[in-house]
Amino acid sequence: MSSAAEQMAANMSWSAFGKATELRQRIWFTLGLLIIYRIGTYIPVPGIDPEQLRAFFDSAAAGLGGVLNMFTGGALSRMGIFALGIMPYISASIIVQLMSAMVPAMEALKKEGESGRKKLNQYTRYGTVVLATAQAYGLAVSMESGGLATDPGWFFRAGCVITLVGGTMFLMWLGEQITNRGIGNGISLIIFVGIVAEIPAALAQFFEAGRSSLSAATTIGVIAMLIATLIFVVFMERSLRKIHIQYPRRQVGMKVYDGGSSHLPIKVNPAGVIPAIFASSLLLLPTTLTTFGGTEGNGPVLSWILANFGSGQPLYLLFFAAMIIFFTYFYTLNVSFKVDDVADNLKNQNGFIPGIRPGARTAEYLEYVVRRILVLGAGYLALVCMLPEIVRTNLSITAYFGGTSILIIVSVGMDTVQQIQSHLLAHQYEGLLEKSQLRGRKGGAKKPRKGPARR
Repeated sequence: MSSAAEQMAANMSWSAFGKATELRQRIWFTLGLLIIYRIGTYIPVPGIDPEQLRAFFDSAAAGLGGVLNMFTGGALSRMGIFALGIMPYISASIIVQLMSAMVPAMEALKKEGESGRKKLNQYTRYGTVVLATAQAYGLAVSMESGGLATDPGWFFRAGCVITLVGGTMFLMWLGEQITNRGIGNGISLIIFVGIVAEIPAALAQFFEAGRSSLSAATTIGVIAMLIATLIFVVFMERSLRKIHIQYPRRQVGMKVYDGGSSHLPIKVNPAGVIPAIFASSLLLLPTTLTTFGGTEGNGPVLSWILANFGSGQPLYLLFFAAMIIFFTYFYTLNVSFKVDDVADNLKNQNGFIPGIRPGARTAEYLEYVVRRILVLGAGYLALVCMLPEIVRTNLSITAYFGGTSILIIVSVGMDTVQQIQSHLLAHQYEGLLEKSQLRGRKGGAKKPRKGPARR
């Protein structure tokens, strides 16, 4: 039998959405900032030869250049002011989170609450500036060596670095504003919108390739694989393990309340799309500096990286899968589902797992369950990200048909819809509370009945 919350969620309609004024404002605010982001991807960096740039990306669309272009929403192929995208911020977040788990001083900051979180966010911003500056300078030098700059020199490099770093910091600010004042996770939505906006052009390019180089059976097979992957991702993202929670009978004053029971849901993939994004950003970080310049002028180390860590190479796929598995465990146990915090919350609410003592024993049991679930979750993420990647590379089709893009679209879309439903549900509860208060006032406003007058 469904709960009252589930019944209210099932009864949500457009009329309920129309009454939720705050939710509408959040959605319009989010859409406005995302439109600004899309406009910025079409504003070019000064000093770039558009013909040479178009020729380069026509040849690199199916390789690493296509993967980089996917995460920037097409800004890299147009060399827009957002050409670095949000990836430097994600890379800085990875470094700060890894250090906060290994460095005692930064681990202490995580336990300080809001002040510690603000300090870690400040370190992340500083790291974003450093990484974006290094990548922007390497990109400027690579464009000069690749013949993409119309007037190479220090003036071009300085202008390119200032423009690209400013664009990345502006994107970081947009993502934070969407998270705080809009709907959904701002950073994930920026990547999501960039991928979705470029899908029509990628479909047109794919069907054009199907007419010229791919057979009809191959084209149908790729479409069937995409649909199957999409269905599988939706199924796995909605799968969860329910742990039974029991609440004892309690006495408040002179009243005794019966104990209840509920379930603690643990998703098969508690980390969502974060491990795939983190792994992709780490793979793209060392090769961003050398993508435009090819192998000319690179040392033996960079040449080896380009040769062995290109999209679809065995070392690339192996490292990609290993990073996905690592970040799935790391992000789940340290960020999205911290077993110690969950056990403490259950203990404070007088809840317990039948047969497990509250406190440390509950945390040990939850960690045991989560680690076993993550074997399936991490394997699912690696499978979804790697199999389409192999097919895409072998067929030389666009990077927008890879497993990472499908995972981002499904995960971010489902998370955003869930947040919208949560806002609608909260609005309905507020409406019920207001009605009950109005009824109470009306009932209290009635005049008391007078007794019979004495004679």
